[in-house]
Parts: sequence; C-alpha cells; structure tokens
Amino acid sequence: MDRPLKVFSGSCNPQLAESIAKSLGVPMGKAKLGRFADNEVSFQILENIRGANVFVVQPTAPPVNEHLMELLIMIDAFKRSSANRITAVMPYYGYGRQDRKDKPRVPISAKLVADLLSTAGTSRVITMDLHVGQIQGFFNVPVDHLFAAPVMLDYLTSLDLQDLVIVSPDAGGVERARAYAKRLKVPLAVMDKRRSESSNEVEKIYVIGEVEGATALICDDIVDSAGTLCKAADALLEAGSARVLACCTHPVLSGTAVKRVAESNIEQLIVSDSIPLPPEKKNHSKIKVLSVASLLGKAIHSVHEETSVSSLFV
Repeated sequence: MDRPLKVFSGSCNPQLAESIAKSLGVPMGKAKLGRFADNEVSFQILENIRGANVFVVQPTAPPVNEHLMELLIMIDAFKRSSANRITAVMPYYGYGRQDRKDKPRVPISAKLVADLLSTAGTSRVITMDLHVGQIQGFFNVPVDHLFAAPVMLDYLTSLDLQDLVIVSPDAGGVERARAYAKRLKVPLAVMDKRRSESSNEVEKIYVIGEVEGATALICDDIVDSAGTLCKAADALLEAGSARVLACCTHPVLSGTAVKRVAESNIEQLIVSDSIPLPPEKKNHSKIKVLSVASLLGKAIHSVHEETSVSSLFV
C-alpha cells in the first residue's frame, strides 16, 4: 500500500514548510490553525489523513511556549485522525540548552519536552543541530539528528576564504568546529572563556591556537544575545586575526543582538532559516540566511520511503 505523504505547518515558520513541500513535490496539507477568544490554540485538519505519513514542520522558536503548545495540539489531532505515522520536524529544538542539572534544584526541560512530544503521539522526530547530541537519548522514539553543515560548507567554499581558521567559541563546541575544519581542510582554534565570580559574565576570552594573519570563522549552534560572540570577535582581532566571520544554525537573535552584530568587528554572520527572521533582521547587510529546506526535504523523503538517512549526517 502506497501511503500518502502529508506536510503540515504550525505558525512558527510556514515559509520553511512551504519550501520543504515544494522540494518534495507535494502540496501543503490543508488545516486551520488559530486562537479562540481566550488565546487557546484552535486547530482543525481540513482533509482526510487516515493512514498517511504526516510530517509537522514547527520549530519551537520564540515565543517557545506558544509554538510548543501548537505542535503538541497538532500532533494530538493527527493521532486522533488515524494518521499512520506522525513525525515532528523541529529544525530548532526549544529548551535544548536546559539539558542537565548544572545548578541545584533546576529542571531538565529538554527531557520534559521530549516526554511531552512522545505523550502527544509523536512517532519520530527530525531535528537539526541540537545544543548537545545527548538530547537524542531523552526520546523513546527514533530521532534523526541532522546538521546544517552541508549547506554552510557549500556557501563557505564559494567564498574562497584565504588562510581560514575555524574557531570554536567554547570547549563544548569543539566537535562541531572540528567537523567544519576537517571538511574544509583548515586549522582549528578554541576560545577559552573566563567568567567573573561575582556576576558570571564573561570577563576575558583567550584564544587557544594560531590565528595570527588568518581569516577566523567562529562556528556555533545558537546565537542568542550575541554578546559573547562579539567579544570573541574582539579577542580574535587582538590575537592577530586579519578578519572575523561567524556562522550559526539557529539565529535566535533576541533583544539587541542584531544591533550588537552590526556594531561589532564581525564582517558577516551566516545563519540558516531554521528560525524565521523578520525582514529587518533577514535583510541586514551583515546577515546571510541560507535555506535548509532541501536538506530537511531529503530527510523527510528518506523517512517516508524508509530508506537510509545517514548520508545526510556530517
């Protein structure tokens, strides 16, 4: 039996969902998503999905709670409408930074979100550049953990950057940065952040590795306030770098982050469209947005056809 493939979208990033559907050659699923007068989520599927493989595209980007609740309610509706398999496509996994108890009496919210998705009826999760890979172990359903690296690397290769050095902004991001450095066949450097004991703010950043005269590319998974990123750029220039660029998969860019980047020594911030950016951020001269729709589309096609997804992992 050939099961139909259905792509639906929440309100977070409908443009990405439409691009994914286009890459797959299927129409967007018909549904009505809205709010009741008291702001409760209202959702209705407007077509028959019995026996279908349903893929719900919904990054849980800010406002995280709104988008997470939408996703859970949508999954519940698909489950009660007898979908064969429901895959949550979450290019950005909200609460991913709360993955461990780093202080006394705090939650592990990344695990709670995984439990909520499973309870709602999720059969599988497709996500991208988790803050830490171990979050996959929080799920009792299969997780396809993709990376934006293939898209980023294609663009970086086209720039033909001379004397390039890949820089990890901290010790936790070394594995990610090493993957970029290995593929581009360039050296690797690491930033060592020292925090003030009184305020826990970054007081000094040291560069471990040779960056003098080089084009430094800082590779990160998330840029939120961009404060540390801009300080890292200053530290690299102080260490002798000729120029500094940065790339990240998830451009949260909250508050005055774009203003900080604009006023910083970073020449260009390369990001993916895992999180939708408003026009004033998307069209900023220092921000370059690359689409991961084709990459996610290939993963969805492989999951639907039950073929290997491993070729998409970097």
